[in-house]
Amino acid sequence: MRRGDLSDTEWTRLEPHLPKIVGRGGRWKSHRRVLNGILFRQRTGIPWRDLPPRFGKWKTVYDRHRRWSADGTWERILQALQADADAEGRIDWSMVSVDSTSCRAHQHASGARRTAPRVPGRHGRPAQHRPDEALGRSRGGLTCKIHLVSEGRLRPLAFLVTPGQWGDSPQLIPVLERVRVPRLSGGRPRTRPDHLGGDKAYSSRRNRRYLRRRQIKHTIPEPKDQRANRRRRGSNGGRPTAFDKDRYRRRNEVERTINALKTFRAVATRYDKRAYVFHGTVTTAAIRLWLRA
Repeated sequence: MRRGDLSDTEWTRLEPHLPKIVGRGGRWKSHRRVLNGILFRQRTGIPWRDLPPRFGKWKTVYDRHRRWSADGTWERILQALQADADAEGRIDWSMVSVDSTSCRAHQHASGARRTAPRVPGRHGRPAQHRPDEALGRSRGGLTCKIHLVSEGRLRPLAFLVTPGQWGDSPQLIPVLERVRVPRLSGGRPRTRPDHLGGDKAYSSRRNRRYLRRRQIKHTIPEPKDQRANRRRRGSNGGRPTAFDKDRYRRRNEVERTINALKTFRAVATRYDKRAYVFHGTVTTAAIRLWLRA
């Protein structure tokens, strides 16, 4: 085993959740070697064609990553690992935090064809397929943004990839809606944390109304202009939201989770043209974080 490869313990936890049948009854081959190749590329950010020969043909490694990104296999594997962790009590639901991070896009990440990608073995298009390819343009060039929900043990519960110029506040509800941890004992998946923390960028009446409706306690500071506007309205402005400074200090957990994700160079800098492939790249990095825990 070389540096960055899956350890025997990680492979034992991951292998039961990998698909075994492909196409018309055929079977996948060399799962461990191909996955090590995918992880090597995620960690180093090298072009697929420059993968070392020990991982086999680069086209095989790339095709499997692209295919599993397109049909949602990576997301199903991530949810299975989260379900295992939840059944063992290894998820800290007492406080989850939400934040976002911008990722610079390499010049080769632009120029995708304006045609819908073919999704092998599925009808319709999963949510990670985007007509705008989740690319935005600013003064610094092409960027995209990862909106992330992290649990207390520094692992991502859900994330969303959008163009870089999109604001944080409108994405709070969509990213929380993606939190779905299945229960091995059966029943509905867990979708609601005990408490949510976020910075003032997520403060809005719409977000607070949504959190109250779902009975999610939250610690989100109120900007000065919103406080002044509420006071001007008097009794119509409602009561001030309670703010717990001790809980708010735990918001650094999501920032540390983002730092862990960005140790993968293919996440810190986007090299993938298609949004669904980059979504798979981030999901693969998240899977590795869950395997290490």
